[in-house]
Amino acid sequence: MPTQKGHTFDTPALYRIRVQGFLDECWSDRLNGVEIRVQDLPDEAPVTVLTGRFIDQTALAGVLNTLYDQGYPLLKVELLEARPVRMAPTR
Repeated sequence: MPTQKGHTFDTPALYRIRVQGFLDECWSDRLNGVEIRVQDLPDEAPVTVLTGRFIDQTALAGVLNTLYDQGYPLLKVELLEARPVRMAPTR
């Protein structure tokens, strides 16, 4: 029986999120335990990079909504790694 691999809404995955501004590392617990790193280059606005594994896209959306509510402009969301999902064949 053939299977297809793909990413779905309920696929656990590793994401990297970039927002403009400084976000303190103490926010990690509130944001599903993501790793928080600030890139602060001279003559540029600081960029906070959050990297973490989320159980599904609902958890990812919760973190994105929290960042939005706190006023952090979203720069980029990257899917770094996803566990393949076996999908039932269509008939």
